Parts: sequence; structure tokens; C-alpha cells
Amino acid sequence: MMDETSDEPPTSAVLLDNCHFSQVIFNNVEKFYVPGGDVICYYTLTHNIVPRGKDWVGIFRVGWKTTREYYTFMWAPLPSDVHGDTAVQQQIQFKAYYLPKDDEYYQFCYIDQDGMVRGASVPFQFRAETEDDILVVTTQGEVEEIELQNKNLLKENEELQATCASLQKQNTELQEELKKTQKLQNGLESLRSSTEKLELELNSLKKENKHLKELDECREAELHQFKEQIQNVTSEKVNLETRLKTALDHMDQLQSQVLNYEKDMDNLVRMDHDKTEQLESLKEENRQLCMTVTQQKEQKKELEHRLENLKGTEANLSLRLQNEQQQNRDLMKELEEQRHLFQMLQAKKNESDEEKQKLREENDTLLRHLSQTRDVSSFSAASQAQAPVSAPEGGCLVFGNPYYAAEANLESKAARTDSIRKCPMCDDIFPEDIEASDYEAHVHSHLLECPLCNETFEKSNQQVFDDHIFCHDLE
Repeated sequence: MMDETSDEPPTSAVLLDNCHFSQVIFNNVEKFYVPGGDVICYYTLTHNIVPRGKDWVGIFRVGWKTTREYYTFMWAPLPSDVHGDTAVQQQIQFKAYYLPKDDEYYQFCYIDQDGMVRGASVPFQFRAETEDDILVVTTQGEVEEIELQNKNLLKENEELQATCASLQKQNTELQEELKKTQKLQNGLESLRSSTEKLELELNSLKKENKHLKELDECREAELHQFKEQIQNVTSEKVNLETRLKTALDHMDQLQSQVLNYEKDMDNLVRMDHDKTEQLESLKEENRQLCMTVTQQKEQKKELEHRLENLKGTEANLSLRLQNEQQQNRDLMKELEEQRHLFQMLQAKKNESDEEKQKLREENDTLLRHLSQTRDVSSFSAASQAQAPVSAPEGGCLVFGNPYYAAEANLESKAARTDSIRKCPMCDDIFPEDIEASDYEAHVHSHLLECPLCNETFEKSNQQVFDDHIFCHDLE
């Protein structure tokens, strides 16, 4: 079909069997028209056609095959009521200058803006009237022969009308099947778009997982640094103990040095306090990391729910495709291609399932790293407790040891601290005479134990425990 802005009428190479000749009826068509005069074409628009701006009426030589073989044409005027349900009478005037000059048979045809034939007239000629056209003398046998021919023509006309009706019915059925096929194609397009969205979400999850891995590596590096710092502090303590013993042996001469050592001890205490605060900040960061992992698992649950919905939609589409194959064998090839597309989509979904399984394994690895981080934090806190320094008795010196009484008080205070039990979860303090079973029961009240693998979790990490149980259900 030509562009609407072109001066040429829209045409097509559609076969005549697919045309609808009964939607436009031509009226008062003469057997012949006198050359040199204008021709007025009368026609009726039935309720089966909706006229449009690029519809046209052409004059065709009898025997034409496509709508491109017109001799001349005129644009069809639009009626006042385009969407009316009643028939509309129309007329077009062809100028004599553009009409054929030979005496061949021609006919009027109504073509819509899609290039489809909607109506055709009976054949006619362009020639002058002669005496042969006025009076014809025939014998009785010729009359009978003409009547027989008329009967045969009527019979052929009836057969052609029946064939035309069956072709129209088949065309209607094919159009309905085409609409169904278009609906299936729209469904496939929606599936493609949803699959692309899932791939984008998977890519974002991969990026988040990579970011979590980088954070985990940073945490391991920081923990390694803290371990080195703890070892350095421990070695410094050993050196200080040695230097204190030497200072006690030479107390009279090195009192000023002992004061300096006490200042160094205060600095070490401040450093220990700063390190304790750093460990607390690390615990807070670990807690935030656990919350991030939990949110990621919730997003995975939503993805699994979406995948289940897609599987249900895919099953429904498969059933509909099977029904369409039984109804229309002519579309079997196209439906086979659509089934192939569904298989490709299923393969992509399987790949996404494998990627999700990998993400679950990586999340389990992160959880194990978090538990190790928590163990290292508790170890660093315990290593910061200073061991009491043994001092010689006061009788070793001539005038006595002025620090012996202070050291004795420190030893007694440390002994009392060792005799007190403290809950590692809630920091509750228990007396020395508490039974071990009661103390263990209190500690276990803060923990959640997996009934499948006996792994323990803190009650404050309820979401992590639920995700752990959910992972066992997936297995």
C-alpha cells in the first residue's frame, strides 16, 4: 500500500478470492457509454463497510488480476454519517478526457485505503450506439439456446455466490484465529519483558553479593591487624613485667623511672579502652551486615515467588498453545516456533535457579564468616584482661616495699573478680556459689539451636535463625 500523502491510490497484490465484492453495490450501470462524454458512477455503501479518507473508485479492464491494473480512478467522497448502520447512496463523475478510448469491456471497482476490493460492477463498453444495438432478430433455436445459456449462467452465478459466502466465512474464521495468535504473541512479549526484568534483578544481586564479599575481606584484614596489635600489646606487657621486676630490685635508685613506667601503664590502659571501643563499633557493623543479608534473603524470596507465578503463566500458555494447534493446523509451524521460545525461557529460568543456589551458598559462607568474626571479637576482649604482677614480699628490702600493700589489694580484687561469673550474652553477674547447671541454663536461654544441624544462634538474631531453617527446607 502506498503512503497516504502520495497522489497514487493505495493498491495491493491481494488475490481476488480474499476480496469482499458485496460490501459496495454499483447501481444503474449501462451496458455501454458513449465516448466523449462524462460518466457518472452510482453506488451504494452497505452497513458492512466503514468508508475512509483514502478509499477510491477505479475503472478496470475486465480480466484484471491486481488493483494496480486500474485505467483511471477518482477518490471516493466520505458520507456525512460515516459510522451509520444504514446503506448510503453515493456517486462519482469521471471526466471524458480520462476515460478509455477503445471498445474493450470495463467495470467499476471500489477499493479501500488498504488496497482491498470491496465491490465491483457488471462489465460495460465505451462505444457509440449502432443499429445492431437497437434491433436484433433471432430464430427460435437461438432463443432457446440463449435461454439455456442464461440458465447455465444463473446456475454458475448461484454456485459462485455460494463459494463467495463460504470464502467469506473462512476469511472470518481466519481473522479470528489471527487475533488469537496476536494475543499469544503479546503474551510472549510480556514474558520476554518479565524475563529481562528478572535478569536485571539478578545482576543487581550479583553486584550486592560482590560488595558484601569485599566488605567481608576488609573485616578480615582489620581483624588480622587487631590480632597483631593484641600480640604486640602482650609482648609489651611481658617486657613491662621484666622491667618492673628490675625496678623493684633497684627501688631506691630508680624511683623516678618507676613513675615513668606508671605513666606508660596509664597510656596502655587508655589504648586498651580505645581498642575496646573499636571492637564495639565492629560489633555494630557486623550487626548491620546481618541485617543487610536478611534483606537480601527477603528479596530472594520475592524472586522465587515471581518465578513460581511465571511457571504457572507458562503452564497456562502451553495449554492454550496446544488447544490452538488442534483448532488450526495451518498455524502449526508458527506455534512450533513459539514452543521453542518457551523452551529457551525455561532454560533461562533454570540458569537463574542455579545462580540463586550459588547465592544461597555464598550467603551461608557469609554467615559462617560472621560467626567467626563474633568469636574473634570475644577472644580479643578476653585477652585484654591484665594478669596480676607478682611482687616480692615486703621483708626483702631493708626499709620495706612501699608498693607491696597496693599490689596485695590488686591481687585480692582480681581474686574476687575471678570468683564472679558473668553471662557473655547479657553481662549479668552471678555469685561464685551458683550451680553450673543454672549458669548453663541461663546462657542457653539466650540461644536458639537448629533442630537439624545443632548450630546455635543468638535470640537477637531471630531473622538469621529463620533464614537458616528456610535454607534447610529448600534442601
